[in-house]
Amino acid sequence: MHAAPAAVAVAATFVWLGMVLAISFLEAPLKFRAPDVTVRIGLGIGRLVFRALNRVEAVLAVVVITTVALGRPPASVVIPAAVAVLVLATQLTAIRPALNRRSDRVLAGEELPRSRAHLLYAVAESLKALALLALGIATLTA
Repeated sequence: MHAAPAAVAVAATFVWLGMVLAISFLEAPLKFRAPDVTVRIGLGIGRLVFRALNRVEAVLAVVVITTVALGRPPASVVIPAAVAVLVLATQLTAIRPALNRRSDRVLAGEELPRSRAHLLYAVAESLKALALLALGIATLTA
């Protein structure tokens, strides 16, 4: 892979990975353990935080796609890049809308059982994090 696109791809990949790890696996579960944070307050905060995260992720995905394409990478770089971007696209087009509809209902005062969509989102986040880690390592070694 060419040096300049590879350097940008590595930086964007590890920034993206760091954001996913910090927000999805640290901030999101911890906010509900804070004193006096109700489910409604936690959902309101979570919606804002994840909306911002997803916007930044979309920008980073464009950077990764562009730099990977310009760098003429091997399959070991292309495959995890594609996986990360496809997982993000699935989250944005299928999982997040379902979560938003559910959180709208909770914020309106409905009592709902635990959501399988949250579990699906967590699985997708885990897959995306693994793909980003593989992408960063593969790009460094390409």
